[in-house]
Amino acid sequence: MIETIEKHRQDFDSRIHSSSEPLKQLRIEFLGKKGCIQALMKDLRQASPEEKRQLGKLINDFKQYVQNLLEEREQELKKPEHSSKSESFDTTLPGRREIAGTLHPITQVMNEITKIFMGLGFQVEEGPEIETDYYNFEALNIPENHPARDMQDTFYVEGGAVLRTHTSPVQIHVMENCEPPLRIIAPGKVYRCDSDISHTPMFHQIEGLMVDKNISFSHLKGIMSIFLQEVFGKETKVRFRPSFFPFTCPSAEVDIQCVICGGTGCRVCSQTGWIEILGCGMVDPAVLKCVNYDSEKWTGFAFGLGIERISMLKYGINDIRLFFENDLRFLKQFRSVC
Repeated sequence: MIETIEKHRQDFDSRIHSSSEPLKQLRIEFLGKKGCIQALMKDLRQASPEEKRQLGKLINDFKQYVQNLLEEREQELKKPEHSSKSESFDTTLPGRREIAGTLHPITQVMNEITKIFMGLGFQVEEGPEIETDYYNFEALNIPENHPARDMQDTFYVEGGAVLRTHTSPVQIHVMENCEPPLRIIAPGKVYRCDSDISHTPMFHQIEGLMVDKNISFSHLKGIMSIFLQEVFGKETKVRFRPSFFPFTCPSAEVDIQCVICGGTGCRVCSQTGWIEILGCGMVDPAVLKCVNYDSEKWTGFAFGLGIERISMLKYGINDIRLFFENDLRFLKQFRSVC
């Protein structure tokens, strides 16, 4: 029993100074009617007369020890330093605000562009990021061994599938399932084997398509001019240059006057005063034929632009990789933008 008393003492000593141990609970466990000291007194009945004198004194000493420490601890907790926090709170300290999150700059720009085109009557469509070779290339007038495939460094997946290199396949899916007229945009992620300060293996695009009767290149020029002036300002100058895309004919590259130097020439625009911003053109009749549209009755235009490129020009960012490093010092600069 002497060992039992010592174990109880050690247990009490280890718990009495614990900030998480309620004193009321300790008092019940050690001094209550069903506490350990009362249990020791019951066990004392079975001891011999000589043992009772020795053990009885040990038990009473332990009981007194427990009572004294509990009272001391209670008095200690009543001291000012242990009173409510409000009494010692420094009201001159600045408040601690919860920092609110914000949309990623890429998301902000994508939402802005989507809103502009929706205001022009375009509907938003989405499609799979893993595409068949047919939808990513062949249906867009890029058959096997076509040199245009070299323009897009492609990620191939088992079974002949690919990670889509553009969101143009969404246009094919929509035209297969919808009769014209139609007016859509297809925002989303695309993938190409490229990585440097102006390219990443995954990036974002918005492709657009408009098909109707008597659609001409002048409609395309009007829509693109309105869009670019909404994004970069009403005074932004726009120009169209002949180009080549296998799924449009005629095709054009669209430039805007450099937003950095205002057209006077700088490092960003290679001293030309112009910056390439997107590609576009009239939908090639071969694409319309692929989706069973009568190219004699229906015409249309398509365009595609990179969200990261627009964002870099809009915010003056010179390295595309900053968008994907998740550096809060960079991202928090866009908190007031949205």
